[in-house]
Amino acid sequence: MKNLRILSLAIATIATSFVVSCNNAPKEAEVVVEAPVEEVVVEAPKTVVDIAIGSPDHTTLVAAVTAAGLVETLSGTGPFTIFAPTNAAFAALPAGTVDNLLKPENKEKLTGILTYHVVAGNVMAADLTDGQIVKTLNGQDLKVSIKDGKVMINGANVTAADLAGSNGVIHVVDSVLMPK
Repeated sequence: MKNLRILSLAIATIATSFVVSCNNAPKEAEVVVEAPVEEVVVEAPKTVVDIAIGSPDHTTLVAAVTAAGLVETLSGTGPFTIFAPTNAAFAALPAGTVDNLLKPENKEKLTGILTYHVVAGNVMAADLTDGQIVKTLNGQDLKVSIKDGKVMINGANVTAADLAGSNGVIHVVDSVLMPK
């Protein structure tokens, strides 16, 4: 009986050793095939300046903002609401006005006109009310008029609204707004 126990114990030990050694056997080499990684380009959100730069109808405005040294400011955190005159709006000014304003010696006057088109904050068209007065960055006021669903700023028609950027919104206007 004692011999049977010793024999059983010996068989169990050998079997255990055999099982353990099988688990430690070298494994076959694994082949890992990596799929090609497609690079995705994520565009940064466009600022109000980027939106104007990308518009063929606002090249004069972009030139003016650049001449006034306002690109960096208007590309900042904001938010800004810009009433952006079109090229046609600038062309409707008396002959020579734009060329004169773009001269370095008129930078202060140009800056005053451009900041008259900018309101601090993110003002969407739905936020505007008839008779509303909004203060511009140059310190003067603009008057909002709404009639039959058409929005006007100091008499200039808003022809496109709510062009949202990462740092504000643009409303396109058909006239250059001139401060008093």
